[in-house]
Amino acid sequence: MGSARPHGGGRQQVSDSTTKPRVGVIGLGAMGLGSATVLHERGLAVVGCDVSAAARRAFEGVGGRCAANPAELAEQCDVVLVVVVNAAQVEQVLFGEQGLAHALAPGGLVIQCATVAPSLAERLGARLAERDLLMLDAPISGGAVKARAGQLSVMASGSEEAFAKAGPVLDAMAATVHRLGDSPGIGSSMKLVNQLLAGVHIAAAAEAVALGIRMGLEPRRVYEVITHSAGNSWMFENRVPHILEGDYTPLSAVDIFVKDLNLVHETGRELAMATPIAASALQQFTAARGAGFGREDDSAVIKVYQRLTGIALPEAANDGGQ
Repeated sequence: MGSARPHGGGRQQVSDSTTKPRVGVIGLGAMGLGSATVLHERGLAVVGCDVSAAARRAFEGVGGRCAANPAELAEQCDVVLVVVVNAAQVEQVLFGEQGLAHALAPGGLVIQCATVAPSLAERLGARLAERDLLMLDAPISGGAVKARAGQLSVMASGSEEAFAKAGPVLDAMAATVHRLGDSPGIGSSMKLVNQLLAGVHIAAAAEAVALGIRMGLEPRRVYEVITHSAGNSWMFENRVPHILEGDYTPLSAVDIFVKDLNLVHETGRELAMATPIAASALQQFTAARGAGFGREDDSAVIKVYQRLTGIALPEAANDGGQ
């Protein structure tokens, strides 16, 4: 196991043009677009790819170039970031009919950033190795804002060769890189620990605010008091303002935690380990998805309590509420 490696001073390393890799970013959603943009701004040659025409236009709008599919992108790149939503998309991007594994030159590197099961990350690494390709198992954390600022936290595992090849890219996109081991699967394991805690904390924050409202407390006062008390958490402090503003524009959607907490559940089952607290949070996010809130911000899990108890949630100033 390695320790965290801060990258604050390392970004100067990419100024030497001989060390600059040609970088592809597949998945130009909130985090992928932010990372692609900051890589482009910091002088790397970046090609993007996304099934969404709007996402492609957004990257082109900041001066980026886009490829039609992952294979076309891979032909132009040495290092490819995969920042898609789920395991099925990762499989398609890597090994589908127009997958990048068919076109990336031997010795090329895949930096796999999606949250997937550790067992899948291990298999992906082995399949890429059969094609003489490197893989860094590198889930990311920090959200769209930190992605755009180049301040992500990366939980990475892979060979020394993979880390060396990834260096200029990680220097540009991350504030901290946690070097966790020498093979794929370890990074994804750590990300599941993070997602268990993140999902539970969001669900708990929503329940706490809902309880406060049900007892007649003013929600802004709840936020003010709790953020200065022992019950505070990073997720409470970050997500409750979305509720207070009645703004559920997705920065991280309910559907993401349905997926990620289900991965926690499935991994626990593989290990014959119960995860009852994560399971409870999963049920709340699943209920929110079932009520039609899956594509809203994950703080919309509080709307489950609104449905059950009739509590009045704060309304958005611009549209009169939900």
